[in-house]
Amino acid sequence: MSNLVVVAYPDQYRAAEVLASLRRLNKEYLIDFDDACYVTKDASGKIKLHQNTSLTGAAAAWGGMWGMLIGLLFFVPFLGLAIGAGLGALSGKLADYGIDDNFAKQLTQTLQPNSSAIFVLVRKATVDKVLPEVAKYGGTVLQTSLPKETEEKLQAALNQGGGEQVAQAQAVAESQPAAATQAPPQAGATGGAQ
Repeated sequence: MSNLVVVAYPDQYRAAEVLASLRRLNKEYLIDFDDACYVTKDASGKIKLHQNTSLTGAAAAWGGMWGMLIGLLFFVPFLGLAIGAGLGALSGKLADYGIDDNFAKQLTQTLQPNSSAIFVLVRKATVDKVLPEVAKYGGTVLQTSLPKETEEKLQAALNQGGGEQVAQAQAVAESQPAAATQAPPQAGATGGAQ
């Protein structure tokens, strides 16, 4: 059975970047996943589901499940998963991954405007190679079917990786104004030396 991993990002485009990284890792045989999708919430609050492009065979079935899941989570989150006999099977399948009303409420609260979240069903992964790659994007683990200890290690890595990324961005932003104020004197000094 695959493990579900759901991670939220405070950037609308981050989940797409993570999916691209996962696809690359899949090509390198470092991760094997059944399917993945991500959702974005734009500045106006509009939610959009982005499914994995390779929807063949079993992945097509998951694509339908993603659509129903996202619909339930965002458009009827407080009705629960047991609305109608047709959703009974889906409810049981999602319960296997720990998806319930509490998760729906957490996701809708976490996914603020200009943010995104990725949903991945992972069969297996070379953790020591995959974790550093996905950690650099940061993020908040919202839900997994992983053992608690593994989930905690994942969140710790995301915290560390995301923190480094923020620190690097701040360092670049702080150095740019300083570089702009230093550029004219350097240019003048160079011109005077010639």
